[in-house]
Amino acid sequence: MLSRVADSIYWMNRYVERAENVARFVSVNQGFSLGGHGGVRAQWKPLIEASGDEQLFAEHYSEPTERNVLEFLIFDERNPNSIRSCVLAARENGRMVRETLSTAMWEALNRFYIRVREATDSREDILQRPHQFLGEVNRLSHHLLGVQHATISQGEMWNFMRLGRLLERADKTSRILDVKYYLLLPATNDVGSQLDAVQWTALLDSTSALTMYRRRYGIIVPNQVAEFLILDRSFPRSIHHCVTGAERAVHDITGVSTDYFSNPAEQYLGKLRYELTFLSIEDVISQGMHQFVDSIQVRLDRISEETHNTFFSRPSQQQTQAQSQ
Repeated sequence: MLSRVADSIYWMNRYVERAENVARFVSVNQGFSLGGHGGVRAQWKPLIEASGDEQLFAEHYSEPTERNVLEFLIFDERNPNSIRSCVLAARENGRMVRETLSTAMWEALNRFYIRVREATDSREDILQRPHQFLGEVNRLSHHLLGVQHATISQGEMWNFMRLGRLLERADKTSRILDVKYYLLLPATNDVGSQLDAVQWTALLDSTSALTMYRRRYGIIVPNQVAEFLILDRSFPRSIHHCVTGAERAVHDITGVSTDYFSNPAEQYLGKLRYELTFLSIEDVISQGMHQFVDSIQVRLDRISEETHNTFFSRPSQQQTQAQSQ
Protein backbone atom coordinates (compact mmCIF):
# COMPACT_ATOMS: atom_id res chain seq x y z
CA MET A 1 0.00 0.00 0.00
CA LEU A 2 1.28 3.47 -0.89
CA SER A 3 2.22 5.58 2.14
CA ARG A 4 -0.06 8.44 1.03
CA VAL A 5 -3.02 6.03 0.84
CA ALA A 6 -2.26 4.59 4.27
CA ASP A 7 -1.87 8.11 5.66
CA SER A 8 -5.29 9.21 4.35
CA ILE A 9 -7.03 6.09 5.62
CA TYR A 10 -5.43 6.43 9.04
CA TRP A 11 -6.38 10.10 9.40
CA MET A 12 -9.86 9.63 8.00
CA ASN A 13 -10.59 7.31 10.91
CA ARG A 14 -8.86 9.50 13.48
CA TYR A 15 -10.93 12.50 12.43
CA VAL A 16 -14.23 10.59 12.52
CA GLU A 17 -13.39 9.25 15.98
CA ARG A 18 -12.38 12.73 17.13
CA ALA A 19 -15.65 14.28 15.93
CA GLU A 20 -17.64 11.60 17.75
CA ASN A 21 -15.71 12.08 20.98
CA VAL A 22 -16.14 15.85 20.89
CA ALA A 23 -19.88 15.45 20.28
CA ARG A 24 -20.20 13.01 23.17
CA PHE A 25 -18.50 15.01 25.88
CA VAL A 26 -20.11 18.28 24.74
CA SER A 27 -23.53 16.60 24.89
CA VAL A 28 -22.91 15.23 28.38
CA ASN A 29 -21.59 18.59 29.56
CA GLN A 30 -24.67 20.30 28.14
CA GLY A 31 -26.93 18.06 30.21
CA PHE A 32 -24.75 18.58 33.24
CA SER A 33 -25.01 22.36 32.82
CA LEU A 34 -28.79 22.22 32.47
CA GLY A 35 -28.86 20.45 35.81
CA GLY A 36 -27.49 23.61 37.40
CA HIS A 37 -24.16 22.19 38.61
CA GLY A 38 -21.37 24.74 38.98
CA GLY A 39 -20.57 28.00 37.24
CA VAL A 40 -19.46 28.99 33.77
CA ARG A 41 -15.78 28.26 34.31
CA ALA A 42 -16.47 24.95 36.04
CA GLN A 43 -18.72 23.67 33.28
CA TRP A 44 -17.32 24.92 29.98
CA LYS A 45 -13.66 25.83 30.29
CA PRO A 46 -12.66 22.21 31.06
CA LEU A 47 -13.91 21.17 27.61
CA ILE A 48 -11.37 23.51 26.04
CA GLU A 49 -8.71 22.15 28.38
CA ALA A 50 -9.59 18.60 27.35
CA SER A 51 -9.22 19.42 23.67
CA GLY A 52 -5.77 20.92 24.26
CA ASP A 53 -6.74 24.08 22.37
CA GLU A 54 -6.72 26.65 25.19
CA GLN A 55 -4.36 29.05 23.39
CA LEU A 56 -6.33 28.95 20.14
CA PHE A 57 -9.59 29.55 22.00
CA ALA A 58 -8.12 32.50 23.88
CA GLU A 59 -7.02 34.08 20.59
CA HIS A 60 -10.59 34.24 19.28
CA TYR A 61 -12.92 34.34 22.31
CA SER A 62 -12.99 36.54 25.38
CA GLU A 63 -14.36 34.00 27.89
CA PRO A 64 -15.50 30.36 28.01
CA THR A 65 -19.25 30.95 27.98
CA GLU A 66 -21.58 28.17 26.87
CA ARG A 67 -22.17 29.76 23.47
CA ASN A 68 -18.49 30.49 22.82
CA VAL A 69 -17.39 26.96 23.71
CA LEU A 70 -20.17 25.37 21.65
CA GLU A 71 -19.29 27.56 18.66
CA PHE A 72 -15.59 26.73 19.03
CA LEU A 73 -16.05 22.97 19.42
CA ILE A 74 -18.86 22.43 16.91
CA PHE A 75 -18.57 24.91 14.05
CA ASP A 76 -15.40 27.00 14.20
CA GLU A 77 -13.30 26.32 11.09
CA ARG A 78 -10.33 28.04 12.74
CA ASN A 79 -10.32 25.17 15.24
CA PRO A 80 -8.90 22.06 13.52
CA ASN A 81 -10.52 19.91 16.22
CA SER A 82 -14.08 21.23 15.90
CA ILE A 83 -16.71 18.74 14.75
CA ARG A 84 -17.09 20.60 11.45
CA SER A 85 -13.33 20.68 10.80
CA CYS A 86 -12.90 17.01 11.70
CA VAL A 87 -15.73 15.78 9.47
CA LEU A 88 -14.57 17.92 6.55
CA ALA A 89 -11.01 16.64 6.98
CA ALA A 90 -12.24 13.02 7.23
CA ARG A 91 -14.24 13.41 4.02
CA GLU A 92 -11.29 15.03 2.20
CA ASN A 93 -9.00 12.19 3.25
CA GLY A 94 -11.62 9.70 2.08
CA ARG A 95 -12.00 11.50 -1.24
CA MET A 96 -8.26 11.22 -1.90
CA VAL A 97 -8.47 7.41 -1.58
CA ARG A 98 -12.00 6.98 -2.92
CA GLU A 99 -10.98 4.03 -5.11
CA THR A 100 -9.88 2.00 -2.06
CA LEU A 101 -13.13 2.41 -0.09
CA SER A 102 -16.25 0.34 -0.50
CA THR A 103 -19.21 2.12 -2.13
CA ALA A 104 -21.22 1.79 1.09
CA MET A 105 -18.47 3.34 3.17
CA TRP A 106 -17.99 6.26 0.79
CA GLU A 107 -21.76 6.91 0.83
CA ALA A 108 -21.86 6.77 4.64
CA LEU A 109 -18.94 9.20 4.87
CA ASN A 110 -20.67 11.57 2.43
CA ARG A 111 -23.92 11.46 4.40
CA PHE A 112 -21.96 12.42 7.50
CA TYR A 113 -20.28 15.27 5.62
CA ILE A 114 -23.53 16.57 4.10
CA ARG A 115 -25.33 16.56 7.47
CA VAL A 116 -22.57 18.57 9.13
CA ARG A 117 -22.42 21.00 6.21
CA GLU A 118 -26.20 21.47 6.37
CA ALA A 119 -25.99 22.08 10.11
CA THR A 120 -23.84 25.13 9.47
CA ASP A 121 -26.81 26.81 7.78
CA SER A 122 -28.87 26.40 10.96
CA ARG A 123 -26.03 26.96 13.42
CA GLU A 124 -27.97 29.49 15.52
CA ASP A 125 -30.71 26.99 16.29
CA ILE A 126 -28.16 24.26 16.99
CA LEU A 127 -26.13 26.47 19.32
CA GLN A 128 -29.28 27.09 21.35
CA ARG A 129 -30.41 23.45 21.29
CA PRO A 130 -27.37 21.31 20.39
CA HIS A 131 -28.45 17.98 21.88
CA GLN A 132 -30.23 16.59 18.80
CA PHE A 133 -27.41 17.46 16.41
CA LEU A 134 -24.75 16.04 18.73
CA GLY A 135 -26.74 12.81 18.92
CA GLU A 136 -26.82 12.71 15.11
CA VAL A 137 -23.04 13.05 14.99
CA ASN A 138 -22.68 10.05 17.28
CA ARG A 139 -25.14 7.96 15.28
CA LEU A 140 -23.54 8.85 11.94
CA SER A 141 -20.12 7.94 13.32
CA HIS A 142 -21.42 4.60 14.63
CA HIS A 143 -23.10 3.93 11.29
CA LEU A 144 -19.87 4.60 9.43
CA LEU A 145 -17.96 2.27 11.75
CA GLY A 146 -20.58 -0.45 11.23
CA VAL A 147 -20.38 -0.10 7.45
CA GLN A 148 -16.61 -0.26 7.70
CA HIS A 149 -16.79 -3.51 9.67
CA ALA A 150 -19.28 -5.01 7.23
CA THR A 151 -17.78 -4.00 3.88
CA ILE A 152 -13.98 -3.64 4.21
CA SER A 153 -11.69 -6.67 3.93
CA GLN A 154 -9.66 -7.09 7.10
CA GLY A 155 -6.26 -6.64 5.53
CA GLU A 156 -3.68 -3.87 5.49
CA MET A 157 -6.16 -1.06 4.87
CA TRP A 158 -8.42 -2.32 7.65
CA ASN A 159 -5.52 -2.27 10.11
CA PHE A 160 -4.57 1.31 9.29
CA MET A 161 -8.22 2.25 9.90
CA ARG A 162 -8.18 0.40 13.22
CA LEU A 163 -4.84 1.91 14.23
CA GLY A 164 -6.03 5.49 13.66
CA ARG A 165 -9.33 4.96 15.45
CA LEU A 166 -7.83 3.28 18.53
CA LEU A 167 -4.99 5.75 19.04
CA GLU A 168 -7.47 8.61 18.85
CA ARG A 169 -9.86 6.86 21.24
CA ALA A 170 -7.13 6.17 23.82
CA ASP A 171 -6.04 9.80 23.70
CA LYS A 172 -9.58 11.13 24.22
CA THR A 173 -10.31 8.76 27.12
CA SER A 174 -7.13 9.94 28.84
CA ARG A 175 -8.04 13.60 28.30
CA ILE A 176 -11.53 13.18 29.71
CA LEU A 177 -10.05 11.50 32.79
CA ASP A 178 -7.63 14.38 33.18
CA VAL A 179 -10.50 16.88 33.12
CA LYS A 180 -12.20 15.10 36.00
CA TYR A 181 -9.17 14.65 38.22
CA TYR A 182 -7.26 17.84 37.61
CA LEU A 183 -9.63 20.50 36.33
CA LEU A 184 -13.18 19.96 37.51
CA LEU A 185 -12.57 19.36 41.20
CA PRO A 186 -9.58 21.33 42.45
CA ALA A 187 -11.13 21.66 45.92
CA THR A 188 -10.61 18.65 48.18
CA ASN A 189 -13.85 19.32 50.09
CA ASP A 190 -15.81 18.47 46.92
CA VAL A 191 -14.49 14.91 46.89
CA GLY A 192 -17.19 12.48 47.99
CA SER A 193 -19.94 15.08 47.66
CA GLN A 194 -23.11 14.79 45.62
CA LEU A 195 -21.44 16.95 42.96
CA ASP A 196 -18.54 14.52 42.90
CA ALA A 197 -20.88 11.55 42.28
CA VAL A 198 -22.72 13.40 39.52
CA GLN A 199 -19.44 14.24 37.81
CA TRP A 200 -18.21 10.65 37.96
CA THR A 201 -21.48 9.56 36.36
CA ALA A 202 -21.04 12.24 33.69
CA LEU A 203 -17.48 11.04 33.10
CA LEU A 204 -18.69 7.49 32.45
CA ASP A 205 -21.49 8.77 30.25
CA SER A 206 -19.10 10.88 28.18
CA THR A 207 -17.10 7.74 27.33
CA SER A 208 -20.24 5.63 26.69
CA ALA A 209 -19.16 3.53 29.66
CA LEU A 210 -21.97 4.07 32.18
CA THR A 211 -24.06 0.99 31.35
CA MET A 212 -21.11 -1.39 31.11
CA TYR A 213 -19.61 -0.01 34.31
CA ARG A 214 -22.86 -0.48 36.24
CA ARG A 215 -23.19 -4.05 35.01
CA ARG A 216 -19.75 -4.83 36.33
CA TYR A 217 -19.49 -2.77 39.53
CA GLY A 218 -22.95 -1.45 40.36
CA ILE A 219 -22.45 1.69 42.43
CA ILE A 220 -20.20 4.58 41.44
CA VAL A 221 -16.83 4.32 43.20
CA PRO A 222 -14.14 6.72 41.93
CA ASN A 223 -11.22 4.26 41.98
CA GLN A 224 -13.31 1.65 40.20
CA VAL A 225 -14.32 4.18 37.55
CA ALA A 226 -10.67 5.04 36.94
CA GLU A 227 -9.74 1.35 36.85
CA PHE A 228 -12.51 0.63 34.34
CA LEU A 229 -11.51 3.43 31.98
CA ILE A 230 -7.77 2.82 32.21
CA LEU A 231 -7.15 -0.88 32.78
CA ASP A 232 -10.24 -2.84 31.73
CA ARG A 233 -9.27 -5.31 29.00
CA SER A 234 -12.68 -5.80 27.42
CA PHE A 235 -14.33 -2.37 27.38
CA PRO A 236 -13.65 -0.88 23.91
CA ARG A 237 -12.89 2.63 25.15
CA SER A 238 -10.53 1.80 27.99
CA ILE A 239 -6.94 2.92 27.46
CA HIS A 240 -5.61 -0.63 27.89
CA HIS A 241 -8.02 -2.08 25.33
CA CYS A 242 -7.23 0.65 22.78
CA VAL A 243 -3.46 0.33 23.19
CA THR A 244 -3.66 -3.47 22.89
CA GLY A 245 -5.75 -3.20 19.72
CA ALA A 246 -3.43 -0.58 18.22
CA GLU A 247 -0.41 -2.79 18.91
CA ARG A 248 -2.08 -5.73 17.18
CA ALA A 249 -2.96 -3.54 14.21
CA VAL A 250 0.67 -2.43 13.76
CA HIS A 251 1.96 -6.00 13.99
CA ASP A 252 -0.68 -7.20 11.54
CA ILE A 253 0.53 -4.52 9.11
CA THR A 254 4.21 -5.46 9.42
CA GLY A 255 3.69 -9.20 9.86
CA VAL A 256 6.05 -9.25 12.84
CA SER A 257 5.19 -11.32 15.93
CA THR A 258 4.16 -9.35 19.02
CA ASP A 259 7.14 -10.95 20.78
CA TYR A 260 9.42 -8.73 18.70
CA PHE A 261 9.44 -5.25 17.18
CA SER A 262 10.70 -4.05 13.82
CA ASN A 263 10.15 -0.31 14.19
CA PRO A 264 9.77 2.31 16.95
CA ALA A 265 5.96 2.38 16.67
CA GLU A 266 5.79 -1.32 17.55
CA GLN A 267 8.39 -0.83 20.29
CA TYR A 268 6.60 2.04 22.07
CA LEU A 269 3.18 0.43 21.74
CA GLY A 270 4.51 -2.85 23.12
CA LYS A 271 6.14 -1.15 26.11
CA LEU A 272 3.00 0.80 26.95
CA ARG A 273 0.73 -2.23 26.58
CA TYR A 274 3.07 -4.33 28.78
CA GLU A 275 3.09 -1.70 31.54
CA LEU A 276 -0.70 -1.30 31.47
CA THR A 277 -1.13 -5.09 31.65
CA PHE A 278 0.74 -5.35 34.94
CA LEU A 279 -0.40 -2.05 36.43
CA SER A 280 -2.92 -1.80 39.28
CA ILE A 281 -5.16 1.16 40.02
CA GLU A 282 -3.33 1.52 43.35
CA ASP A 283 -0.11 2.08 41.38
CA VAL A 284 -1.86 4.79 39.36
CA ILE A 285 -3.28 6.56 42.43
CA SER A 286 0.03 6.43 44.28
CA GLN A 287 1.89 8.29 41.53
CA GLY A 288 -0.97 10.78 41.04
CA MET A 289 -3.76 10.52 38.50
CA HIS A 290 -2.90 13.72 36.67
CA GLN A 291 0.77 12.76 36.45
CA PHE A 292 -0.13 9.30 35.17
CA VAL A 293 -2.60 10.55 32.57
CA ASP A 294 -0.20 13.25 31.45
CA SER A 295 2.49 10.63 30.88
CA ILE A 296 0.02 8.52 28.89
CA GLN A 297 -0.77 11.47 26.63
CA VAL A 298 2.93 12.18 26.06
CA ARG A 299 3.54 8.55 25.14
CA LEU A 300 0.54 8.40 22.83
CA ASP A 301 1.85 11.52 21.09
CA ARG A 302 5.22 9.79 20.67
CA ILE A 303 3.52 6.68 19.27
CA SER A 304 1.59 8.84 16.78
CA GLU A 305 4.84 10.53 15.75
CA GLU A 306 6.62 7.20 15.28
CA THR A 307 3.65 5.82 13.35
CA HIS A 308 3.97 8.74 10.95
CA ASN A 309 7.74 8.31 10.63
CA THR A 310 7.47 4.56 10.09
CA PHE A 311 4.58 4.33 7.66
CA PHE A 312 3.72 7.71 6.14
CA SER A 313 6.76 9.99 5.83
CA ARG A 314 8.81 9.97 2.67
CA PRO A 315 12.50 9.08 3.09
CA SER A 316 14.84 12.05 2.84
CA GLN A 317 17.12 12.43 -0.16
CA GLN A 318 20.10 11.39 1.96
CA GLN A 319 18.30 8.24 3.11
CA THR A 320 17.36 7.40 -0.47
CA GLN A 321 20.96 7.83 -1.62
CA ALA A 322 22.27 5.70 1.26
CA GLN A 323 19.81 2.92 0.47
CA SER A 324 20.82 2.89 -3.20
CA GLN A 325 24.53 2.52 -2.42
